[in-house]
Amino acid sequence: MAFQFPFKFAGSASDALSGDRTRPSKMMEYDQLLVWVTVLLMLFGMVMVYSASIALPDSPKYANYKTSYFLQRQAIFIMVSMLAGYFVFRIRIALWQRYASVMFVGSLALLVLVLVPHIGFSVNGAQRWLDLKLFKLQPSEVMKIAAVLYAADYTVRKQEYMHKLTKGFLPMAGAIGLVGLLLLLEPDLGAFGVIVCIAMGILFLGGINAVWFGGIGALLVTIFGAIIFFSPFRRARIFAYLDPWKEGNALDKAYQLTHSLIAFGRGEWFGVGLGASVEKLHYLPEAHTDFLMAVIGEELGLVGVLVVIAMFYWLVKRAFDIGRQAIAIDQIFAGLAAKGIGIWLGAQTFINMGVNLGILPTKGLTLPLMSYGGSGVLINCVGLAILLRIDYENRVLMRGGRP
Repeated sequence: MAFQFPFKFAGSASDALSGDRTRPSKMMEYDQLLVWVTVLLMLFGMVMVYSASIALPDSPKYANYKTSYFLQRQAIFIMVSMLAGYFVFRIRIALWQRYASVMFVGSLALLVLVLVPHIGFSVNGAQRWLDLKLFKLQPSEVMKIAAVLYAADYTVRKQEYMHKLTKGFLPMAGAIGLVGLLLLLEPDLGAFGVIVCIAMGILFLGGINAVWFGGIGALLVTIFGAIIFFSPFRRARIFAYLDPWKEGNALDKAYQLTHSLIAFGRGEWFGVGLGASVEKLHYLPEAHTDFLMAVIGEELGLVGVLVVIAMFYWLVKRAFDIGRQAIAIDQIFAGLAAKGIGIWLGAQTFINMGVNLGILPTKGLTLPLMSYGGSGVLINCVGLAILLRIDYENRVLMRGGRP
């Protein structure tokens, strides 16, 4: 039986086809495969989080935790996130566009709040969370979806100025620069990189001048290079990443990377078997969050890794297809927002997998939908619910109805 949303909704595509706009539809038309791929990634992630965290209570740091602690919390995060996605799906895209600037300012306020002593919560030297008692909110995650909506709205509002530096690009650059400053104070260079990718990607798709775009890209590379060069800690990480097997690096800055590579090496083609990872036994730090992909590689092998990559590839491609469809029917904001969500998920997935595979320097970015964490899963579901809503409105409009 096909999966159905448990609510009725007036003015659906079915009504548009039949011409009956007074009777609520019995079934809403939506992208079922998009829903199922999202759910499968979250459930697969929950299984792997349990596998990666089951041995953690053996260590002094987690001695008071049960073996199923992270599994139970991840299951709760997923249920809450799906419920949030249900309500977000019911919000019209026009409303997101109207309040995009308000969301962006609110997200900035959260980034400021997290830096306030005794309010922001610090883990491993990084002050990135707000303790809400029930769970810890990471404002940088909220900023990712806010950046998507704000950049899409800005591009639509400033369309006639997109070829001008002062009126087109600089205001957006100033906004993203402020976000970057706040994120670097946490510090969270990885989240800043993702947000820059989102903003630059949407501006490029929105028609920014190609010369300005190239120059800005070169400037960003210079800025990131300067940040790394003048930060001894980040500079040490870069050198360690370039030569992880050097004795001093393997036992220090490249410790996570070397054990991640060992995990992939042990997995070979089909893995050592679900639950049989050795690296998760206190060798690979943060195996249930940033380095979940390494555990997948060890336990399920290259086949398991390729399946995950294929699912994320399909998700990103589908986001771009929905965005292209929205732009074709003159829903520019919706189209840019859909493509922005694709850029966000694609960039973060690529960075996380690149770090796990030693292609990129180590950064504290989780694998979307799969890694342990309430904020990440919640905001990922919100973003995908907006994408699903854009697709739904596309279908309604193409059949002559009103969303």
